Amino acid sequence: MKTLLVEDKAYIRKGLLNLLNLIESEVEVIGECESVKEAVVVANACKPDLIFLDINLTDGNAFEFLDQTEHLKFKIIFITAYEEYALKALKIGAVDYILKPVDINDLEIALIKVSNLSVEEQKKQINTAKLIWNNDASKLILSLYDSFQVIDLNELMYCESDKGYTTFYCNDGKRHVVSKTLKTFEEQLNAANFTRPHQSFMVNLKFIDKYDKSGVIHLKNGKKIPVSSRKKEHFVTSFLSNNKD
Repeated sequence: MKTLLVEDKAYIRKGLLNLLNLIESEVEVIGECESVKEAVVVANACKPDLIFLDINLTDGNAFEFLDQTEHLKFKIIFITAYEEYALKALKIGAVDYILKPVDINDLEIALIKVSNLSVEEQKKQINTAKLIWNNDASKLILSLYDSFQVIDLNELMYCESDKGYTTFYCNDGKRHVVSKTLKTFEEQLNAANFTRPHQSFMVNLKFIDKYDKSGVIHLKNGKKIPVSSRKKEHFVTSFLSNNKD
């Protein structure tokens, strides 16, 4: 398979190339790119069979590249750095991906999966992922034991983490437990008006009723959330800024 590496970090491209040389496969790397613009030009010129595609590139993202190369027929293995909103989209679409730093076993599994998938079928999966990616960023997608749960962040009151699990408490009384740490969701929650007053909690600022200076948050449903001494200054700043007239 003629293969193109599209990744904005040279050392990751080099590491991936080294791993591909270590495993038995029909992969022949024909080029490396670090941007959407460059990848579109090279893909059109070389017409690869397979592309290892980073989610975030120097001048855009993977889906922007795919929009500009819809006429080409190639398979994709996405590569991404951490649990992010884009990764949730890939999971919903059941699209093949590998996490950085790339593990050789994960790489071999991804190659086997993608080789057994038609270009047309994978495009359907990627289109599903793209819809999720383009969805309202105020939605959080949780991977539960037997389903995917969509959470409206405007109705999420707080999250509590304990021993590698995180529980999401919603305003309607529902709660959902996932086997992920709170750190996994922190970036998206911070962007949605949440704050982390304690290592074990993230709180939606809109649901805070009052804050005791002793270090306790009172939510509108009566729940009390502790504020750690280390995070107190940052929390108070966020709380006061959110409640300015």
